[in-house]
Amino acid sequence: MQLIATPIGRLRTPWKTTSECPRNGRRGDQSLCSVEVDPEYIAGLKDLEGYTHLILLYWLNQSGTPEMVFTPPNDTEPRGMFATRTPRRPNPIGLSVVKLEAIPSPGLLHVRYLDCVDGTPLLDIKPYLPSTDCEPDASMGFQRRSR
Repeated sequence: MQLIATPIGRLRTPWKTTSECPRNGRRGDQSLCSVEVDPEYIAGLKDLEGYTHLILLYWLNQSGTPEMVFTPPNDTEPRGMFATRTPRRPNPIGLSVVKLEAIPSPGLLHVRYLDCVDGTPLLDIKPYLPSTDCEPDASMGFQRRSR
């Protein structure tokens, strides 16, 4: 089976390399970033006003070779890739819940809490719905000890 993903725009951030990116968009640098949506998809932004947060899906095109098991930063034990948020995955799809700060012009969104390289291809935008997307009783697996 062949899957085809078509970018709908790009993400603009202050970070030029993966080593400059924050490890998590909610920790460290919370710079204002931009979402540039390609002209043919701008109509799909209708009615985003009023949402405070969005889910962005993007292609981590500079992520590197997948590692099935590796030792994450700030850990001492090897972990399975699917138990972590590493960008080095078979399909390097990034996901961020971002705060929508402004829609200054058609096709342009200003957001906070991104953690990707400038120019990263944007795959999709979804509204964040607290009633659906929040699981207050969720367990954090091995990470519960490090938070």
